[in-house]
Amino acid sequence: MSASTLILLVLGLGLAGWLVARSRAAMFRRANDGKRIASLPNYHAWYAALWIVVPTLLFALVWSQIADNLVIQHVLASPAAADLPAFGMQRQTMLAEARAVATGAASGVFNPAAADLVEPFEEALTRYNIIGMVVTLLIALAGGAWAFLRLKPDFRAHTRVERAVLSLLLIASLVAILTTLGIVASLVFETVRFFGMVNPIDFLTGVNWSPNPMTDGSNPDPERYGAVPLFWGTFFIGVVIAMIVAIPMGMMSAIYLNQYAAPRVRTWLKPALEVLAGVPTVVYGYFAALTIAPAIRDIAMSLGVQNPSSESALAAGLVMGVMIIPFVSSMADDSIAAVPQAMKDGSLAMGATQNETIKRVLVPAALPGIVAGIMLAISRAIGETMIVVMAASATARLSANPLEAMTTVTYQIVANLTGEASMDSASTLAAFALGFVLFLVTLVLNIIALRIVKRFREAYE
Repeated sequence: MSASTLILLVLGLGLAGWLVARSRAAMFRRANDGKRIASLPNYHAWYAALWIVVPTLLFALVWSQIADNLVIQHVLASPAAADLPAFGMQRQTMLAEARAVATGAASGVFNPAAADLVEPFEEALTRYNIIGMVVTLLIALAGGAWAFLRLKPDFRAHTRVERAVLSLLLIASLVAILTTLGIVASLVFETVRFFGMVNPIDFLTGVNWSPNPMTDGSNPDPERYGAVPLFWGTFFIGVVIAMIVAIPMGMMSAIYLNQYAAPRVRTWLKPALEVLAGVPTVVYGYFAALTIAPAIRDIAMSLGVQNPSSESALAAGLVMGVMIIPFVSSMADDSIAAVPQAMKDGSLAMGATQNETIKRVLVPAALPGIVAGIMLAISRAIGETMIVVMAASATARLSANPLEAMTTVTYQIVANLTGEASMDSASTLAAFALGFVLFLVTLVLNIIALRIVKRFREAYE
């Protein structure tokens, strides 16, 4: 029985328990001659449904994982599996083909040797489906019986239900925290393994990045793992070039929309600007590779540059800057709009022009939100991959020439993790070290943003 079938069975049992418990709670009121009971019938119903659904749902999730292993062990123990290869891709393929036929997902097997495994799979699936269904029903009956025995006119079911909902909300709030801790733990573990092969000083200060996945094993050449060109490419493309485009354009568009644009113009222009944030990054990558990069190359040739590359940091940075304009614009617009109208009116009443009011009153007052938007844009830019892959190439180069090809940390992470090297290879583990450094950089940016916000925050009456 699949996990989805078990979950549907659990929800059906929970609905049945909900209806029965609600009917019983309604009987309490009639039995008491209409006197008030401790909790409404709906709370009694939800109390019973929770006692049915939660234990059985937990079992269904666990059983869906255990049952697959039990089925495989049953098939491997059968005489039909005696001729299977000991290990490898062929063995897994034959088992998958036989299982697909047994479940009805396929009409036949491609490998004739897998035909004998269909019957053992059918026997195992039938057996463990029945076991799973029986145990699910028993757990549901036990939970329902426990709940029904506690349902009484003076039973405060609402308190129990509210505590259950509170626990659910707490678990939901912990998911993000636990996920972040899991990511950090995995990064730290793999980074420590990498630094056991390559000295951190060589990694953080070296200027040559040329790992070889085919030859670099557990004893790589540390001189080939200097990540400074990657850090420089990330900074140059995502912070310098992109921010030169995004910050002025974002700020000017925010000021125009908030202070100068007519309501009808703002109604159309602001959504059109924010559409840029929803465009897939691969579309920006195609635009950068097929339109912007060739245009920059042609302009460079017309200016006398010898052999300009069709892939450049300038092309990637310009398109990346356009992509993150909405991050700066939206945050700046919301921050300026949040400034009390009395401050603007007071500045105008003192004789200041609208331009002076914007420069000396609105923008300084909205600076915390503006800085937050800029930091968000920088974090978004240094984490971008597709634009760099399609417009800036994979060349690790330490140069300040925006017309040359460069690469970034994120591109190298993808390249190293999707290569042919094993997970124990230094070239693969280097991706985790790069990710850990990128995580620390993003964390530092957020800390700086918080300090700036705290420094310039003002309290308004």
